Amino acid sequence: MKFSGNNVLVTGASRGIGAEIAKRLAEMGLKVWINYRSGEAEANAVKAAIEAEGGKAEVIGFDVSDEDAFVDAIKHIVEEDGEMSYLVNNAGITKDGLAMRMKTEQFMDVINANLKSSFVGCREALKVMSKKRFGSVVNIASIVGETGNAGQTNYSASKGGTIAMTKSFAQEAAPRGIRYNTITPGFIATEMTEVLKDEIKDAFTAKIPLGRFGEPKEVADAVAFLLSDHASYITGETLKVNGGMYM
Repeated sequence: MKFSGNNVLVTGASRGIGAEIAKRLAEMGLKVWINYRSGEAEANAVKAAIEAEGGKAEVIGFDVSDEDAFVDAIKHIVEEDGEMSYLVNNAGITKDGLAMRMKTEQFMDVINANLKSSFVGCREALKVMSKKRFGSVVNIASIVGETGNAGQTNYSASKGGTIAMTKSFAQEAAPRGIRYNTITPGFIATEMTEVLKDEIKDAFTAKIPLGRFGEPKEVADAVAFLLSDHASYITGETLKVNGGMYM
Protein backbone atom coordinates (compact mmCIF):
# COMPACT_ATOMS: atom_id res chain seq x y z
CA MET A 1 0.00 0.00 0.00
CA LYS A 2 1.10 3.56 -0.69
CA PHE A 3 1.32 6.23 2.01
CA SER A 4 2.07 9.88 1.33
CA GLY A 5 2.56 10.62 5.05
CA ASN A 6 5.43 9.58 7.28
CA ASN A 7 4.19 8.80 10.77
CA VAL A 8 1.23 7.56 12.79
CA LEU A 9 0.06 7.58 16.40
CA VAL A 10 -1.73 4.40 17.49
CA THR A 11 -3.40 4.60 20.90
CA GLY A 12 -3.69 1.49 23.04
CA ALA A 13 -0.96 -0.16 20.99
CA SER A 14 0.86 -2.18 23.65
CA ARG A 15 -1.17 -5.36 23.05
CA GLY A 16 -4.03 -6.97 21.14
CA ILE A 17 -5.46 -5.29 18.08
CA GLY A 18 -3.52 -2.08 18.72
CA ALA A 19 -0.17 -3.87 18.75
CA GLU A 20 -1.01 -5.64 15.51
CA ILE A 21 -2.02 -2.33 13.91
CA ALA A 22 1.28 -0.77 15.00
CA LYS A 23 3.32 -3.64 13.55
CA ARG A 24 1.40 -3.65 10.26
CA LEU A 25 1.78 0.10 9.73
CA ALA A 26 5.49 -0.13 10.52
CA GLU A 27 5.78 -2.84 7.85
CA MET A 28 4.25 -0.31 5.45
CA GLY A 29 7.11 2.10 6.15
CA LEU A 30 5.48 4.46 8.64
CA LYS A 31 7.15 5.57 11.83
CA VAL A 32 4.79 4.36 14.55
CA TRP A 33 4.23 6.07 17.87
CA ILE A 34 3.11 3.32 20.24
CA ASN A 35 0.82 4.62 22.98
CA TYR A 36 0.25 2.79 26.25
CA ARG A 37 -1.38 3.65 29.57
CA SER A 38 0.04 1.03 31.95
CA GLY A 39 1.74 -1.61 29.82
CA GLU A 40 5.16 -0.02 29.36
CA ALA A 41 6.99 -3.34 29.09
CA GLU A 42 4.51 -4.59 26.48
CA ALA A 43 4.82 -1.35 24.50
CA ASN A 44 8.60 -1.64 24.49
CA ALA A 45 8.26 -5.24 23.29
CA VAL A 46 6.14 -4.04 20.36
CA LYS A 47 8.77 -1.40 19.59
CA ALA A 48 11.54 -4.02 19.71
CA ALA A 49 9.59 -6.31 17.38
CA ILE A 50 9.11 -3.48 14.89
CA GLU A 51 12.76 -2.48 14.98
CA ALA A 52 13.86 -6.11 14.61
CA GLU A 53 12.08 -6.09 11.23
CA GLY A 54 13.76 -2.83 10.19
CA GLY A 55 10.84 -0.55 11.10
CA LYS A 56 10.75 2.71 13.02
CA ALA A 57 8.88 3.17 16.29
CA GLU A 58 8.75 5.24 19.45
CA VAL A 59 6.90 4.56 22.71
CA ILE A 60 4.74 7.31 24.21
CA GLY A 61 2.92 6.75 27.48
CA PHE A 62 -0.22 8.66 28.45
CA ASP A 63 -3.80 8.04 29.49
CA VAL A 64 -6.09 8.88 26.55
CA SER A 65 -8.87 9.87 28.96
CA ASP A 66 -6.62 12.68 30.26
CA GLU A 67 -7.27 15.49 27.77
CA ASP A 68 -4.20 17.54 28.66
CA ALA A 69 -1.95 14.49 28.39
CA PHE A 70 -3.37 13.62 24.97
CA VAL A 71 -2.93 17.17 23.69
CA ASP A 72 0.64 17.30 25.00
CA ALA A 73 1.46 13.95 23.40
CA ILE A 74 0.40 15.14 19.95
CA LYS A 75 2.40 18.34 20.43
CA HIS A 76 5.42 16.23 21.34
CA ILE A 77 5.05 14.09 18.22
CA VAL A 78 4.84 17.17 15.99
CA GLU A 79 7.87 18.71 17.71
CA GLU A 80 9.87 15.52 17.16
CA ASP A 81 8.77 14.69 13.61
CA GLY A 82 7.50 18.00 12.26
CA GLU A 83 4.09 16.47 11.53
CA MET A 84 1.52 13.85 12.43
CA SER A 85 0.16 12.33 9.24
CA TYR A 86 -2.09 9.62 10.65
CA LEU A 87 -3.97 8.76 13.84
CA VAL A 88 -5.60 5.51 14.94
CA ASN A 89 -7.87 5.91 17.98
CA ASN A 90 -7.83 2.35 19.27
CA ALA A 91 -7.57 2.62 23.08
CA GLY A 92 -10.65 1.79 25.08
CA ILE A 93 -12.08 0.05 28.14
CA THR A 94 -15.13 -1.95 29.17
CA LYS A 95 -17.03 -1.89 32.45
CA ASP A 96 -19.90 -4.23 31.75
CA GLY A 97 -23.08 -4.58 33.76
CA LEU A 98 -26.83 -4.62 33.39
CA ALA A 99 -28.23 -1.15 32.76
CA MET A 100 -30.61 -1.17 35.72
CA ARG A 101 -27.66 -1.77 38.06
CA MET A 102 -25.11 0.40 36.27
CA LYS A 103 -23.89 3.41 38.21
CA THR A 104 -23.56 6.72 36.39
CA GLU A 105 -19.85 6.69 37.21
CA GLN A 106 -19.50 3.28 35.54
CA PHE A 107 -21.26 4.65 32.46
CA MET A 108 -19.21 7.85 32.28
CA ASP A 109 -15.86 6.11 32.85
CA VAL A 110 -16.38 4.20 29.60
CA ILE A 111 -17.71 7.25 27.74
CA ASN A 112 -14.66 9.27 28.80
CA ALA A 113 -12.12 6.55 27.99
CA ASN A 114 -13.66 5.59 24.65
CA LEU A 115 -15.71 8.43 23.18
CA LYS A 116 -14.29 11.57 24.76
CA SER A 117 -10.73 10.45 24.16
CA SER A 118 -11.47 9.76 20.49
CA PHE A 119 -13.01 13.22 20.21
CA VAL A 120 -9.89 14.84 21.68
CA GLY A 121 -7.65 12.86 19.34
CA CYS A 122 -9.79 13.69 16.30
CA ARG A 123 -9.93 17.37 17.21
CA GLU A 124 -6.20 17.75 17.81
CA ALA A 125 -5.39 15.75 14.68
CA LEU A 126 -7.57 18.09 12.65
CA LYS A 127 -5.66 21.10 13.96
CA VAL A 128 -2.28 19.55 13.18
CA MET A 129 -3.18 18.02 9.83
CA SER A 130 -4.88 21.19 8.60
CA LYS A 131 -1.48 22.88 8.38
CA LYS A 132 -0.48 20.53 5.56
CA ARG A 133 -4.04 19.94 4.33
CA PHE A 134 -3.36 16.23 4.47
CA GLY A 135 -4.01 13.38 6.87
CA SER A 136 -6.18 10.43 7.75
CA VAL A 137 -7.79 9.21 10.97
CA VAL A 138 -9.27 5.81 11.72
CA ASN A 139 -11.40 5.31 14.81
CA ILE A 140 -11.82 1.77 16.12
CA ALA A 141 -15.43 1.32 17.23
CA SER A 142 -17.21 -2.04 17.60
CA ILE A 143 -20.00 -4.16 16.22
CA VAL A 144 -21.94 -3.43 19.41
CA GLY A 145 -21.98 0.25 18.46
CA GLU A 146 -24.19 -0.85 15.56
CA THR A 147 -26.23 -3.61 17.20
CA GLY A 148 -26.24 -2.82 20.93
CA ASN A 149 -25.52 -5.56 23.46
CA ALA A 150 -27.08 -6.55 26.75
CA GLY A 151 -24.79 -5.70 29.64
CA GLN A 152 -22.87 -3.14 27.60
CA THR A 153 -25.02 -0.02 27.58
CA ASN A 154 -22.01 2.17 28.30
CA TYR A 155 -19.71 0.48 25.78
CA SER A 156 -22.39 0.42 23.07
CA ALA A 157 -23.10 4.11 23.62
CA SER A 158 -19.42 4.99 23.42
CA LYS A 159 -18.90 3.05 20.19
CA GLY A 160 -22.17 4.15 18.57
CA GLY A 161 -21.21 7.72 19.41
CA THR A 162 -17.80 7.16 17.82
CA ILE A 163 -19.44 6.10 14.55
CA ALA A 164 -21.66 9.20 14.41
CA MET A 165 -18.88 11.54 15.56
CA THR A 166 -16.53 10.26 12.86
CA LYS A 167 -19.05 11.16 10.15
CA SER A 168 -19.26 14.72 11.48
CA PHE A 169 -15.49 15.08 11.60
CA ALA A 170 -15.33 13.71 8.05
CA GLN A 171 -17.65 16.45 6.82
CA GLU A 172 -15.73 19.22 8.57
CA ALA A 173 -12.31 17.93 7.53
CA ALA A 174 -12.99 17.08 3.88
CA PRO A 175 -12.39 20.61 2.56
CA ARG A 176 -8.95 20.43 4.18
CA GLY A 177 -8.06 17.16 2.45
CA ILE A 178 -8.28 15.15 5.68
CA ARG A 179 -10.23 11.89 5.94
CA TYR A 180 -11.98 10.28 8.90
CA ASN A 181 -13.27 6.69 8.88
CA THR A 182 -14.42 4.07 11.37
CA ILE A 183 -13.80 0.35 11.67
CA THR A 184 -16.25 -1.83 13.62
CA PRO A 185 -14.60 -5.15 14.52
CA GLY A 186 -16.76 -8.11 15.45
CA PHE A 187 -15.41 -10.93 17.59
CA ILE A 188 -11.62 -10.92 17.26
CA ALA A 189 -9.26 -13.52 18.74
CA THR A 190 -7.47 -11.52 21.45
CA GLU A 191 -6.67 -11.91 25.14
CA MET A 192 -10.15 -10.54 25.87
CA THR A 193 -11.93 -13.29 23.95
CA GLU A 194 -9.45 -16.02 24.85
CA VAL A 195 -10.81 -16.18 28.41
CA LEU A 196 -14.36 -16.98 27.22
CA LYS A 197 -15.62 -20.48 27.89
CA ASP A 198 -15.70 -22.81 24.89
CA GLU A 199 -19.49 -23.01 24.89
CA ILE A 200 -19.73 -19.22 24.73
CA LYS A 201 -17.21 -19.10 21.88
CA ASP A 202 -19.19 -21.76 20.05
CA ALA A 203 -22.42 -19.84 20.49
CA PHE A 204 -20.88 -16.67 19.05
CA THR A 205 -19.18 -18.55 16.23
CA ALA A 206 -22.52 -20.03 15.19
CA LYS A 207 -23.76 -16.49 14.50
CA ILE A 208 -20.79 -15.61 12.25
CA PRO A 209 -21.33 -16.54 8.57
CA LEU A 210 -17.59 -17.06 8.02
CA GLY A 211 -17.64 -19.49 10.92
CA ARG A 212 -14.73 -18.19 13.00
CA PHE A 213 -13.44 -15.31 15.10
CA GLY A 214 -11.36 -12.75 13.25
CA GLU A 215 -7.63 -12.28 13.66
CA PRO A 216 -6.09 -8.99 14.85
CA LYS A 217 -4.09 -8.81 11.62
CA GLU A 218 -7.34 -8.71 9.66
CA VAL A 219 -8.37 -5.56 11.53
CA ALA A 220 -4.86 -4.15 11.05
CA ASP A 221 -5.05 -4.68 7.28
CA ALA A 222 -8.36 -2.82 7.18
CA VAL A 223 -6.84 0.06 9.14
CA ALA A 224 -3.85 0.21 6.81
CA PHE A 225 -6.14 0.36 3.77
CA LEU A 226 -8.29 3.19 5.14
CA LEU A 227 -5.24 5.23 6.14
CA SER A 228 -3.46 4.67 2.84
CA ASP A 229 -3.58 6.53 -0.45
CA HIS A 230 -5.56 3.59 -1.85
CA ALA A 231 -8.56 4.88 0.14
CA SER A 232 -8.09 8.49 -0.97
CA TYR A 233 -11.76 8.85 -2.01
CA ILE A 234 -13.20 7.23 1.12
CA THR A 235 -14.26 9.35 4.10
CA GLY A 236 -17.04 9.17 6.66
CA GLU A 237 -17.31 5.42 6.05
CA THR A 238 -17.87 2.62 8.56
CA LEU A 239 -16.01 -0.54 7.55
CA LYS A 240 -17.35 -3.69 9.18
CA VAL A 241 -14.72 -6.35 9.98
CA ASN A 242 -16.99 -8.96 11.53
CA GLY A 243 -17.10 -12.03 9.30
CA GLY A 244 -20.61 -11.14 8.21
CA MET A 245 -22.09 -11.21 11.71
CA TYR A 246 -23.81 -7.87 11.14
CA MET A 247 -24.47 -6.78 7.56
